[in-house]
Order: sequence, then C-alpha cells, then structure tokens
Amino acid sequence: MRLPVVLLVLFLPVSPACAGDAQVGLDWLKTVAFAAHQTDYSGTFVYQYDNRVETSRITHVTLDDGEYERLERLDGPKREIIRHHGQVWSFMNHKMVQMNSSSGKGIFPALLPEQLAVLSANYTPKSGAVERIAGYNAQLISFQPKDTLRYVKKVWAHTDSGLPLKFAVVNEQGKTVEQYAFTELKIGDGIDRSWIAASGTAVAGAASKNKSALSQNVVSGWTVDALPSGFKKTMEVLRPMRGKHASVTQMVFSDGLSAISVFIEPSDNDEDDVAGLSSRGAVNLYHNVVDNHLITVVGEVPPRTVMQVFDSVRFRNR
Repeated sequence: MRLPVVLLVLFLPVSPACAGDAQVGLDWLKTVAFAAHQTDYSGTFVYQYDNRVETSRITHVTLDDGEYERLERLDGPKREIIRHHGQVWSFMNHKMVQMNSSSGKGIFPALLPEQLAVLSANYTPKSGAVERIAGYNAQLISFQPKDTLRYVKKVWAHTDSGLPLKFAVVNEQGKTVEQYAFTELKIGDGIDRSWIAASGTAVAGAASKNKSALSQNVVSGWTVDALPSGFKKTMEVLRPMRGKHASVTQMVFSDGLSAISVFIEPSDNDEDDVAGLSSRGAVNLYHNVVDNHLITVVGEVPPRTVMQVFDSVRFRNR
C-alpha cells in the first residue's frame, strides 16, 4: 500500500489549533509512506465492499533488489498475485501470467506519493483517535475532500512502525463504500521468504515468453479536458489487453490519494450496445462508444466524477 508523503500548503487563514492538527496528520503520513515500503510483514486482511467480504493473506518483504509482495486469496477461486519491480504477475490455471499493473484489486490500495502541494489544496488532513486493530495500536488519519468530486479517505497507522493497518473510503453520505483491515498480522523479523525464489523463477520464465506483450510509453493524441483539481497524468501507455485484437491506450491520472484511468480502443459496436455505468466498492466505471472508439473511464472517485471525465475525453486533432 503506497501512501503519499505530503507537504502542507494552506492558502486560507486557519487557527493555530487547526493548523497544528493538520500538521500532525501529515507528519504521520510521512512515517506511513516510509513504513509501507520498508517494513517486512505478513498477515490476513478482509476487504469489504457492496455488502461482500473477501479474505486474503499478504506477505511483504524488502530485499537488496527491491520489494516483493505476495497476495493469496483465502476464499472463492484460488488465486495468487506476485508484485515486484512495479510488475504484477498472477498464477492462473497453474501458470504465471503477467497482468495490468493496476490489477489485483483485493489488496491495500496503492496511493501515489506525488502532487505534494496540490494534495493539501484538495484535502483537509486530520488526525483522530488511537484504535486497536489486529492486536496493535493504530493512529487514525483522515482526509476530507474540499469538493464533491472525490471520497473521504481514512488510514489507520501502526503507532510503532507506521505500517497502515486499515484503510476506508467514505462517500458524501457518510457511508463506508470500501474497507480493508488486517485481522491477523506479524511485523518485522521472521517473515517467510521461501516463496520468493520459486516465484522469481516462474516470473522470469513467463517474462521471456511475453516480451511482445509489454506496455509501451506513448503520446497518443488523446486528452482529458475536465479533470478535477489536482489530478495530474502519471502514465500514458499502449498496452495489449487479454481478449482484445488491438492494443489499448491507457492514461492514468492521480491527485496523490485517488487514481483515474482512461482506456481508449477502436470499436465497431453501436453506442447502445456498450454504454453503461457500474461500480464495485469505491471504484466506478463508465464506458461508451464515441467516434468509433470505445472509451472507458474507471476510478476510485464518485460516479459524477467518472462521468465528468468521460464527457471531456477528446482527440487533439478533432
């Protein structure tokens, strides 16, 4: 789980008490940002969304060649995901398959460490009470958006290591639409690493067979004119997609806490055949055909934001 290192920038006068409380929350987040990458841990967590619950086990270790993360589903169809060097690999049907780097939703969300100043321009950070989670004390840090185009984000950080133990997304009605929380956790020394060697061999073998399937950085000519304040492009690639004949253009935007992806691909379908809005937890998706292109917008933002972004997707030459 990646969380932003934040620099507080306030444009309006605030009371010393409010400013101090915000700074405490930001100081905690700096600790969390480091701990999420550098701490070795293994545990079981639950992911709750749409009145559903999924249970998974996650193991994270840091070695000389970077971070390794293993995610195992403990209920439903058996599935295992390996993350290393920014790549995501999944064991599916007894073989290793490379996945979209944004795949593997049933895991603590990856929150980006960019947009330091604009983050505080769009969210109000606040520290809350210390709570008990999975047998550890955890400090609550909440981020209240300053508009209606994003969700409230809450993080509970281990008071000793700073490791995030719980994460929640809350809508404007105060309802929790998505939540991750550890139920059992081991932090520090003694974490099993035997799986890394076997996983590395499988990943290397799969990578040699999938070199032609890697994403390529591009400047596609597509643009988004109505992003919410603070969202900046972090990636634009041309990537092959399973089940697609042609590669798909993907643009990713982030405000530091939330991400929005725009996918664009050629299409011969009629508009009525594909238009639709759907959601899973905090993630909303809208797709439709425009000018013979299927455009899909998906993000950890409210439905109105996804629709606003969709309506503003343009090709620069049009």
